[in-house]
Amino acid sequence: MARIRKPAVAGYFYEADREALVERIRWSIYHDLGPKTESLSPEGAKALGAVAPHAGYIYSGPVAAWAYAALRGYGRPDTVVVIGPNHYGVGAPVAIMKSGIWETPLGALEIDEEAAEFLSSEYRSLEDDFYAFSKEHSIEVHIPFIQYFFGDVKIVPVALWRQTPSTAKELGAALAKMVANFKKRIYIIASSDLNHYEHHEVTAKKDELAISKIVAGDVEGFFDVISRYDISACGIGPIGALMKAAAALGFKAKLLKHATSGDTSGYREETVGYASVLFYS
Repeated sequence: MARIRKPAVAGYFYEADREALVERIRWSIYHDLGPKTESLSPEGAKALGAVAPHAGYIYSGPVAAWAYAALRGYGRPDTVVVIGPNHYGVGAPVAIMKSGIWETPLGALEIDEEAAEFLSSEYRSLEDDFYAFSKEHSIEVHIPFIQYFFGDVKIVPVALWRQTPSTAKELGAALAKMVANFKKRIYIIASSDLNHYEHHEVTAKKDELAISKIVAGDVEGFFDVISRYDISACGIGPIGALMKAAAALGFKAKLLKHATSGDTSGYREETVGYASVLFYS
């Protein structure tokens, strides 16, 4: 029997009712901070993936919508790899689900077993651990966006509570091999919010330091500024892995949108930063 991962944050991070959730995604797209279109004109010929945030949709949805509208411009993928931080520290340090189904109010998506097995064979630290995903929102909140923009595609979920530079680089190298070896169109989503719980101006400046390194493709520099300037981004491992894969495959990065929760909520004292960054060639 297939393992079924039920929603953990429906009704909390996003609407639990199907129609209300569709309307919330549309609200995100056409928000003042959103892309205002469901498909952006592509940059270059191919896309590898994007960095995108994972907060509640009322806060980060408009920024996240930029990543998906941009990727949709390149066409529908066969598989989307979603790499998120493990906020709860449960389960394997570097976890993958190699089989099963993820359910949301918009339906169910099947895990791409072939791609997941290949990724696991290339990066032996990955452990097939359903428990690591049981409460984690950083991957779940992307699934409705994937369903809305791309329909019935397959996914590969990866959760990291070990987010060292070496983990990011090794996972990124494995991702590059997977993309290069499969004839399928694969997109990679690096799920991360940026700086947390500081004034809007502080968060914006710290975010800009991190974003500058992402756009430059400087993996070492990215981890350096995160540490040096105490930038509390939660998904540095996923971002670093996507950056490493992009460098190996010859993709470059472009900032699509940067904002903070202060921009969407109006409360600017304790904010969280969000960015969508596209990787393309």
